[in-house]
Amino acid sequence: MTSEAEGIRQFSPEMEATASERAIIRARAARWDLDIAVFLFAILIIIIILLFQKVAIEPVSLIAIFGLVVVWVAGWRRGKQLYQRFYVEELLKLEEAKMQTSGELEKRVEETVEDIVKKALLERWH
Repeated sequence: MTSEAEGIRQFSPEMEATASERAIIRARAARWDLDIAVFLFAILIIIIILLFQKVAIEPVSLIAIFGLVVVWVAGWRRGKQLYQRFYVEELLKLEEAKMQTSGELEKRVEETVEDIVKKALLERWH
C-alpha cells in the first residue's frame, strides 16, 4: 500500500462520504475523453462505409456492437482509475481545510479582546 492509501484510514466517515461523492462527480465528468470520441467516430465511419458498400447488416451490426462494448469498457476503466485518484485528492483537500479551520479557531481563542484592541489602535496610529 502507498502512504496515501494508509493515511486514508485516519479520516472520519463524514469526510470519506463527502470525498467519495466529489470523486464520483469528477470521475463521471472526466471519464469520456478525446480518445474515446475519436474511436467512436472511427467506428461510425466504418459502419457508414460498410453500409454504402452494400455489406450485409449482420457484420455491420457486429462491428457496431463491438465498438460500443470497447467504448463502454474503456470508459468504465478510466472512470474507475480517475475515481481512485480523485478520492485521495478530495480526502487530502478536506483534511487541509479541516486543519486550516481548526488552526484559525485556535488563534481566535488565544487572542483576547485586549489584544485585538491593542492591535487595532496600533494599526490606526501607524
